[in-house]
Amino acid sequence: MREITDKEFYELSKTDSVKVFDFWAPWCGPCKMLAPVLEEVSNELTNIEFYKINVDENQEAAGEFGVMSIPTLLVMKNGEVLEEKTGYQPKEALVELLSKY
Repeated sequence: MREITDKEFYELSKTDSVKVFDFWAPWCGPCKMLAPVLEEVSNELTNIEFYKINVDENQEAAGEFGVMSIPTLLVMKNGEVLEEKTGYQPKEALVELLSKY
């Protein structure tokens, strides 16, 4: 998983492939718990691209998409949010959610 900026988010979110954006912060406990789970899922679901956005350093995208708490995962394609999940998600739930894409 690669960490990106607001600018990169806007560019990547508009492409026609499915992407998962993890809005997180270094001080967030649930974010730290979710990170290794996302890493595992990203290694298994290679047809989906995964990115991390630090909300402390990149507040614009989080504000525009109404990210009020973290971690928040946005599943996007062509600039549209397909799915949104807030809080820690177990691996099984993420695989089930994303396997349809």
